Parts: sequence; structure tokens; C-alpha cells
Amino acid sequence: FNNNTMGRRHKRKKVVEDVVMTGIADKGKAVGRAPSGEVLFVDGAVPGDVVDVLVLRKKKSFGQGIVKEFKSYSDDRVEPFCQHFDDCGGCKWQHLSYDAQTKHKHTMVVDAMRKIAKIPTENISPIKGCEETRYYRNKVEYSFSNKRWITEAEAASEEEIMQHPAFGFHRAGAWDKIIDIYTCHLQDTLSDKMRNAIREYTMENKITYYDPRSHKGMMRNMIVRNTTLGHWMVIVSFGEPEMEIAEGVMAFLKESFSQITSLHYVINQKLNDTILDQDIILYKGDPFIIEQLGDCKYKIGPKSFFQTNSKQAKVLYDVVKDYAQLESEMNVYDLYTGLGSIALYLAKECKQIVGIDEVEPAIVDARTNAALNEIENSIFYAGDVKDVLTEAFRDTHGSPDVVITDPPRAGMHGDVINTLLTLAAPRIVYVSCNPGTQARDIALLSEKYDMVKMQPVDMFPHTHHIENVALLELKKT
Repeated sequence: FNNNTMGRRHKRKKVVEDVVMTGIADKGKAVGRAPSGEVLFVDGAVPGDVVDVLVLRKKKSFGQGIVKEFKSYSDDRVEPFCQHFDDCGGCKWQHLSYDAQTKHKHTMVVDAMRKIAKIPTENISPIKGCEETRYYRNKVEYSFSNKRWITEAEAASEEEIMQHPAFGFHRAGAWDKIIDIYTCHLQDTLSDKMRNAIREYTMENKITYYDPRSHKGMMRNMIVRNTTLGHWMVIVSFGEPEMEIAEGVMAFLKESFSQITSLHYVINQKLNDTILDQDIILYKGDPFIIEQLGDCKYKIGPKSFFQTNSKQAKVLYDVVKDYAQLESEMNVYDLYTGLGSIALYLAKECKQIVGIDEVEPAIVDARTNAALNEIENSIFYAGDVKDVLTEAFRDTHGSPDVVITDPPRAGMHGDVINTLLTLAAPRIVYVSCNPGTQARDIALLSEKYDMVKMQPVDMFPHTHHIENVALLELKKT
């Protein structure tokens, strides 16, 4: 069978009829409840649809499945605007109106706080949505593969299917195959032009594409980054050290796209695609690009982490600033600071801000950006937050008046929670990309803290992802 076939026959699988889809869930699934009360997570539906569900997997408290038949369609359905929507899977909710997306994301936050944190939810503000729901990303990574994903339309047709190399995105669940992408609505259209030009150049010159099974092939990945200031960075990852071929590719990019202000390449012969542990070579231009949020500028290098939606990052940081209520004599801790983006955005509002992050190159970036902005009241430490944030750390840097924390999706380590309870800062501003783990941590902090208010912020339209900012204040004794 072709690569789109699921490889399993659905004999004896349970079909649940007339399931009303009510919300969105992880990985682009819709969630609904059967007439019997059974909770089902379903691929291919949107909230408001009524469907018959073919259950593929059953757990104790819920089931997972796919749409077997639509009984009625949601009023919130819209026509997807991307030609690759049916196959790509990157923008899972393009077929759901943006108003409905934000409504359901808000519900995700409310449900997490009510069910996990078990706190009142009337102080959760309406979500701040994006003004621009297309071309909002400032970083996109494309991959090359000698194996192209066969689209659903091709598989259903009676025409002979031509297999050829592809340059675009990984298909979810198909690590060794790439969907050939010609038009993408995530990043400025210059990104499309560069990607399509490189495809044409490499195909004309018969340059090999990477085979992820044999780990052979020249063209492996391409990362494109841009900023609101009009700076562009391109990083080409080659799978083999064929320098004459690499030179040709890089020269082509340099000559074809004068907009590129920072052009790099890397020879990556490892078994995985990450280049954070590789030597990245500057081919042309500056070693970094510059982004600006408000009055704060940031140098972004090839290995730097930065919020991938610059305009909405400013919205997020303004919420943090509002919640922090900083004064000139305040001492601030910024946990999981990254390259210090939030810390530097707020530094001029307080006496001192101290940032901690376990990624040492990010801390180097933070110090560089502090110098760039002539900020002298920031201090940055590299190390695991649970190890660095101690009572001894407090004795050295003073007790915090405000703690800002922006942990990864897994939330904060239990040791960090305990230290925060010991430090007892008057105010904690908790930024999270995962309302579930944020709610868990808020429940643990409720021993000493009240949740005062929350502000969800949508950073990634057409996906299930949501950022949420919570203000916690020390309980009055």
C-alpha cells in the first residue's frame, strides 16, 4: 500500500454514532461526547460537527478515533486558505473560524484552572487574539528528503504516481517523508521565493536530497528567520562535506536574494537534524539579525531562541509588564529567562533584574543584548533553575519583590515550587505555554498564593497552542 495507508483494517472496530464535537484538544483533535457520555478525541472534525466516530483506541476514561461519517457540519467551519492543508498538518485549525479558535482556546484555559488548579475562573480575561493570522512566524525550518509524501488526492486518483525528492515539511507520523511545499502562509512570502528557488536550483543541478534512513544526501535542512526590522537570516544544513557543491548553493542564495543579511551553513553528519551542537559557518553578512520590541533590541544568532511571533510577543510582554507593576526600587527574578527577552524588556522599570536559564548560549545572548541596550541593572546566570535558585542565591542578590517565571511545557520542577514558597515574593507573574502544567503549579503554590487574574494570549493562530499569563499574589496574613 502507499504511504498514506494506515496499514490496519478497521474490522470489528467500534463505531459511536451522533457524537457532538464541543472543543479542541492537543495535536489538532476535536473533543466531543457521545450520547452515552463517553468522551472521544477525534481527528478530522471541528467543534460543532456531529459525527459518527470510528474508535481506534480505547482508554479507561476516553477514546480516540477518526470521523467515519459527518451527520451535520459546524456553523464555525470555514474553507482552508492553504493548498497544502489536507496533507501538511501544520495549521490544524484552518478550517475553523478564527473567532471560534480563540473561543475554544479560552475554554481550554478555563477548564484547566477549574479542573486542575480548582480555583475560581471569573478573573480570566478574554483572550488577546492576533491581528495577523497569516505570515506571523519569524522562524520556519524546512527539510529535504529523497522520499516525497504522496498526497491524499494523488493516492485517490488513477494516475501514475511519480516519486521524486521533496523540499518542505515533515508529515506528522512520517519522519522519513517530506511534503513538497510550494506556498506557505506562516512566514513572509520571501520565504516561499527562497525555498522554491533552492528547489529549482538543486533539481537542475542534480544535487542529492537527504535520505533519513541511509543518512546520505547533500541537501538536509534550511532555516529561515526574519524580523520586523526587515532582517533575514538563512542557515543551510548539508548532510555531506562536499564543499564545491555547498559553495555553489550558498553563492546562488547570495546572488539571488540580496535581502538576506545573515547567511550561514553547517555540515551536519549526525543522525539527528539539530544543529545547536554544530559549528555554524557565517558565509555572508552579519553573524546575527536584530529584532525590536518596544524600545528593546535583540541580537538573534543562528542558535538563539526567540518568540516566533514577534508582534504578538510584544503583546505578551506588555501583559507581563502590566501584571508585574514594577517600581524603580524593586528587585526582580526572571526564571527560565532564555536570551533575557522579558527581563530586558522590563529592566528599565526596576532597580535590578536577575535571570536564570539552563541553556548557556542563551545566557551569552542575554548578556550581549543587555550590552546592546545599555542595560546595566541585569545579571544572568546559566544553570538549572532548581539548582541555582536557592536561599543562598537570595542572600546574594536580595529577596525578590517580583518573580517572573516562563518555564517550558513541562512546567516548574517541584524544587522550584518549594523554593518559591520559601522566598515568598509578594508577586509572581507566571507565563506558560501549557495551561495544564501551569494549573498544576498554581495549585501547588496556592499554599501561600492567590490567583488574582489571568490573561490568555494567542501566539499561534490555526494551532491548539495558547500562552497564558497569571498574576499570583502572596496571601495576606
